[in-house]
Amino acid sequence: MASIDTAVEPSDSAVSEPEIGGVRRRDFINVAAVSFAGVGVVATVFPLVNQMNPSADVLALSSIEVDISAIEPGQAIKTSWRKQPIFIRNLTAAEITAANSVDVSGLRDPQTLAERTVAGKENWLITLGVCTHLGCVPLGAAQGEIKGEFGGYFCPCHGSHYDTAGRTRKGPAPTNLAVPEYSFLSDTVVKIG
Repeated sequence: MASIDTAVEPSDSAVSEPEIGGVRRRDFINVAAVSFAGVGVVATVFPLVNQMNPSADVLALSSIEVDISAIEPGQAIKTSWRKQPIFIRNLTAAEITAANSVDVSGLRDPQTLAERTVAGKENWLITLGVCTHLGCVPLGAAQGEIKGEFGGYFCPCHGSHYDTAGRTRKGPAPTNLAVPEYSFLSDTVVKIG
């Protein structure tokens, strides 16, 4: 009699990879490789994103406190905030009256003095000391400087004139001197920024 050789085909379990606790080794390797790649991406991207944060010196200048107790009516001081000049002016009663008497509808950038100051502290005008034409620093904050035709500030670069409220009145400046965000911490200390 002839023998019949029957080939026994291996079952799927004999060919498949061994399982470790119900997880195939291939799945474990895939998860480990993806996890390792994810850590590598984070390690590569974090320094790139982190370098876009502001530096410590910029964060330190994000706000300043200025003692204004020594500024007499009619005087102004220059200080610096975020590497920009700041003018702090203590307006006299006559300067306030002159600023309030201007018809704002005829101004290039119509703003009242009340819109440019804090209620109850109308005598304190705080502006960026940067001409809105091309960024020069106007004169008029220091003693003896030219204040322009309207008694405020004068930009020597291209001849812009500002009044006592820092509003553009003559020359190429398109807008008033910018008023930064500020608040009074007390009657003698102002916080800018």
